[in-house]
Amino acid sequence: MVFTNWAKNQSSSPVEVRAPESVADVVRAVRDAAASGRRVRMVGTGHSFTGVALTDGIMLRPDALTGITSYADDRVTVRAGTPLKVLNELLDERELALANMGDITEQTVAGAIQTGTHGTGRDSGGLADQVAELELVLADGSVATASPGDDLFDAARVGLGALGVVTAVTFRVEPAFLLHNRRRKMALGEILDSLDELTSANEHLDFFWLPHTDACLVKTNNRHPGPASPPSVVKRWLENVFLENTVFGAACATGARFPGLIPRINEVSAAALGDSASVDTSYKIFTARRDVRFLEMEYAVPRERLAQALRETRDLIDRMGWLITFPVEVRVTPPSDAWLSTAYGRASAYIACHIYRPTPNPAYFEGVEEIMVRLDGRPHWGKLHTRDAAYLGKVYPRFADFAALRDRLDPRRLFTNDYLDLVLG
Repeated sequence: MVFTNWAKNQSSSPVEVRAPESVADVVRAVRDAAASGRRVRMVGTGHSFTGVALTDGIMLRPDALTGITSYADDRVTVRAGTPLKVLNELLDERELALANMGDITEQTVAGAIQTGTHGTGRDSGGLADQVAELELVLADGSVATASPGDDLFDAARVGLGALGVVTAVTFRVEPAFLLHNRRRKMALGEILDSLDELTSANEHLDFFWLPHTDACLVKTNNRHPGPASPPSVVKRWLENVFLENTVFGAACATGARFPGLIPRINEVSAAALGDSASVDTSYKIFTARRDVRFLEMEYAVPRERLAQALRETRDLIDRMGWLITFPVEVRVTPPSDAWLSTAYGRASAYIACHIYRPTPNPAYFEGVEEIMVRLDGRPHWGKLHTRDAAYLGKVYPRFADFAALRDRLDPRRLFTNDYLDLVLG
């Protein structure tokens, strides 16, 4: 069997694939791997662009490890293989919700947490910051519960699967709520001059800059008392399916065939941007559909360096003459206390660069990465980058503590792979 990720840029051929149905099955797999000298990893749905999930040993597919196992007013425990889109629906049935989330819902809860998946929020952080407890199988086959107050909890929330196989996650949740979503067109220069105001005035800020133009689509989400006023079925389909996927996919394909048209394509796209507003269930506002396949690199920089990072990225694209169809996405989060969270210890801003999958442009990613590294950037663990343990040890204050804990819990490197060898040493 060959495992290939969503973007089709990473693949591996494990010697064995198992589909555990219980924690006991995971324990058995870990012990079998240790006894046979093989490595073992659990994959999610393949939404990482890096090789973080790959293995040449025993690959665990968590398709049967799904569903909610318990819930209370402010806690929900869910099995590791549950897709986020399923979790959202299960929570909504119970009139509960996560405080914040990213826009992709195909990921499993464990995969999303382990790679540091985040959304955008002034006060609420990524998924790892909403975790109240983790259950994981360690390299010796024991089952551990990581709770606040112990090092394993702060290390394993964004653990890259390097400390153990996560089998269940307990989230802090809250009563279901509505969000007022506003979309509007703004000039990049106007945004750069008002970043502090935009960030402080909105609970959730997300904006997309179209290269070769000065146009940005700005999305703000704020809690709303109701009543709900969701977009009609037709409008939702028009924006989320037809325009953002079908039409955008056609534009990318046209740009791939006729690169010289890309600046004009982006100008037409910019001219089509308009204002809209709706009030809807939180997870329906947070999430989006993504059908057009792409490659992505994303870096977190200190929040105060966002404007500089964006200006330098814009100037670099102009100077190098690269033709970029995909917008550059910007989000923000508060500080995190998960050791390997990209937001650890600092308010952070995220700059995500994308490239249409059929037309990769390594030079674009390399050039932007050089900017982010100069600004003490931290790469998203699930997105393309070239940083190694020597660099990452300088930008993560608890990196050495994570490495020491890993040495203690997995001295034989049962859970490693080529990607972890690069980023963790």
